[in-house]
Amino acid sequence: MNKVYYLSTCSTCRRILTDTQAGAVCTLQDIKKDNISAADLDDLAVKTGSYEALFSRKSLKFRARGLHEQTLTEADYRNLILEEYTFLKRPVIVFNNQVFVGNAPKVVAAAGLALKSAANR
Repeated sequence: MNKVYYLSTCSTCRRILTDTQAGAVCTLQDIKKDNISAADLDDLAVKTGSYEALFSRKSLKFRARGLHEQTLTEADYRNLILEEYTFLKRPVIVFNNQVFVGNAPKVVAAAGLALKSAANR
């Protein structure tokens, strides 16, 4: 399934959705209103290679909870993402079994290329 996990209140996510035209070919899931399920998170971790790859260290709660001073395990990353939506790096774009995680320019460019080529078919 083609899906985008994003935060509707995040201007960066909204810009990326507009730039990549993801809404035209993907189902959108606002993780604040509908948190990612354990099954979906597990599937993404398999596709990306780890839960850590999906974890956002930029979340305000990361430092506030003192997590930056701890050594976290894969189980910790999984539990934290399921517990608090802000720990999921975003957006996460799943398209044709490819997963694009985060808002780094390279990632966004790759996602945009994949999505736009499909939209033009």
